[in-house]
Amino acid sequence: MLIKIADRICCWCALVCLLWSAAVAQQQPTSSSSADSATPAQVQAAQQDPPAGAGQQSAQPEQQQQSDKDKQQGVNGEKKSGTSNDRLFYALPNFLSMENAGKLPPLTAKQKFAVVTRGSFDYIQIPWYGFLSAIGQAENSEAAYGQGWAGYGKRFGTSFADGTIENYMTSAILPSILHQDPRFYQLGKGSFMHRTFYAVSRNFVTRTDAGATQFNYSEILGGALSASISTYSYHPKSTFISTPTNPHKFVPSDRTLVNTASVWGTQLGYDTITIVVKEFWPDIHRKLSHKKVEPAASPNQHP
Repeated sequence: MLIKIADRICCWCALVCLLWSAAVAQQQPTSSSSADSATPAQVQAAQQDPPAGAGQQSAQPEQQQQSDKDKQQGVNGEKKSGTSNDRLFYALPNFLSMENAGKLPPLTAKQKFAVVTRGSFDYIQIPWYGFLSAIGQAENSEAAYGQGWAGYGKRFGTSFADGTIENYMTSAILPSILHQDPRFYQLGKGSFMHRTFYAVSRNFVTRTDAGATQFNYSEILGGALSASISTYSYHPKSTFISTPTNPHKFVPSDRTLVNTASVWGTQLGYDTITIVVKEFWPDIHRKLSHKKVEPAASPNQHP
């Protein structure tokens, strides 16, 4: 069981690294390559055209003001709604993570269900669960599903259902019943180890809707309940399957306490890695989005 959990967590880390590489590639500046490819004649012509340059320089403050205004409107909108529109690595939904949030009003039960629904059925979930299903297919996990496209489809449905049930249990149903806050508040300061420890501890410590500190029953109990529901409802029973070497191979049921613990442990492992990434993602995002501002040319530089 522990080996399976470790394998899946390693694959999750590999996907995070892949998304990181894609994000870095998207943010690579292209101005340097354009400047390098310019011929001396083009450079001289550009220097001898002050009206166009002056127009661009005068437009830059207005564009910057508009960009700052849009960002401020986005921040105000997030504070008003109490949720975020952020995405980890510009892809994975990160709607319950708050950066520099200050004091926010508690989410209503309707808001908790709405934000979980928005994230659980986001377009990126299709390739994400497809990736997890491919891992399960390669490992031949839950062998009763068999191989081929039929087996892959069953694993995809199981992965999607497992993740969706857990999202609702840990971030909507139990937080509404227990009046706990499902949002993650980024610490944003301190050493790497201190911030990592803080992020991991949020799996076990959370806020109530009133702002008090409480054991995170929603995450721990909700994860265990979702694993139990999924394992004993639609995970495969014991059956016989046909293999090239054995046309009547017996496959034991996956509806066991051991498999329930495996599902719960895998989900908790994913959540632990994810919450650590959430803590450092704002720093990574700012680093990737940073653009070097070129100094404005002085008028006396032009002939």
